[in-house]
Amino acid sequence: MTTKFRFARTLAVMAGAALALSACGGGTNGSAGDGGTEGGTLSYWSMWKEGEQQQLIIARAIKDFEAETGATVNVQWQGRSNVQKLVPALNTNNVPDIVDGSYAKLAPILGDTGQALPLGDAYAAEVEGTKVSDLIPKKYLTANNILDADGTPWMLPYSLTSDGFWFDAAQHPELETAPPASWDDFIALLDKYKAEGKVPLAADGDIGGYNSMWFTTALVRTDGAGSFAKVVQDKTGAAWDAPNVLAAAKRVEQVVKGDYLIKGYNASKWPAQQQVWATGGAELMLNGSWIPTETGTYASEGFKFSSFPFPAEAGQPASVRADFGGWAIPKKAKNPELAQKLATFLLKKDYQDAYGTEAKVLPIRTDAATSPEMASVKKSIDGAKEIYLQNDGVTAPGYVEKVFWPINDELFLGKINAGEFVQKMKTATVQYWKDNS
Repeated sequence: MTTKFRFARTLAVMAGAALALSACGGGTNGSAGDGGTEGGTLSYWSMWKEGEQQQLIIARAIKDFEAETGATVNVQWQGRSNVQKLVPALNTNNVPDIVDGSYAKLAPILGDTGQALPLGDAYAAEVEGTKVSDLIPKKYLTANNILDADGTPWMLPYSLTSDGFWFDAAQHPELETAPPASWDDFIALLDKYKAEGKVPLAADGDIGGYNSMWFTTALVRTDGAGSFAKVVQDKTGAAWDAPNVLAAAKRVEQVVKGDYLIKGYNASKWPAQQQVWATGGAELMLNGSWIPTETGTYASEGFKFSSFPFPAEAGQPASVRADFGGWAIPKKAKNPELAQKLATFLLKKDYQDAYGTEAKVLPIRTDAATSPEMASVKKSIDGAKEIYLQNDGVTAPGYVEKVFWPINDELFLGKINAGEFVQKMKTATVQYWKDNS
């Protein structure tokens, strides 16, 4: 099977998509606005478990939706395996009307396979007097590859995740005002911490997704969004020979060999090292925007969460990772009109504010409230000229988890050098495409 990759589109396509979003209809079923059909029954498979903050917010919103519309929402709080369960369900009549999840999980199952309903009606609908398409910045739509071949989104996001170098701003207020502006500045900062007898970096080395942030971000910061994805797409493997690919790997090697990482990171078990970091055992940690929530219960007294982006190469636009979490509707859904109506209802500011202040995540609406812990990340995303995704948006089935992460782990854990990493990735990529074409 040939896997379809979706990359950032040209300005012409972006303009066309914007026009499509501002139009009514979009080829889907009925209206998804504040008014519309009363009653009906809807099935919803959610990625959240009962008791999680996001679940509590969505449950509250569903209760309000049912009271306002007379509809019944049969929701299953399935946890992170909900999209995995969707795969066999798509071949049956037991398909949910709406499902939520991360872009990385929904794209291979629904978006890239053409099994997601175009959500033109949802984007054309109004929420509290504002069109949904105006609530979501256009830079998010194209970068997150959620537009189908006609330029219509197949996913409606409700939150974002990002990453950066996290630190305690109570101890390092200077990093909030003057973070490292280049890779050389970053290395100089690590050297400064070493000279002061401090541990510069913490990392839980058993998490492949965390380890991979180093290489992919180093490459994206050098060659721009989509650069890693283009290397992966090259079925001949020749793209791995590019000088900047090796340079990005050498930056990872430089960190590994520079004695900057906390002792034992390469034999640690999550969340041991992030716990050490949150209690003052290391100065910085490259990780996701979920870190304040995960470590907040045991962080040192007075710990002030803040972060700065991975330094960009000179001449590159300010770019920040921003991954979607949101809703998609299978084409086989029995009640797609009501599903779109629920999704847009959940974008009301009250619920978006709750995501930001109660769940302490990044709401998709730029006008929504956020917690102090998220202030630095929100500032970075709002000011970014370019958005990219975790793993640079690569969704080829199995490539990231089975090909890239294991070999990248060898590099990040100090088992191979940068040159060996590039050669192993080149060989493995060629073999992957032979097996999957």
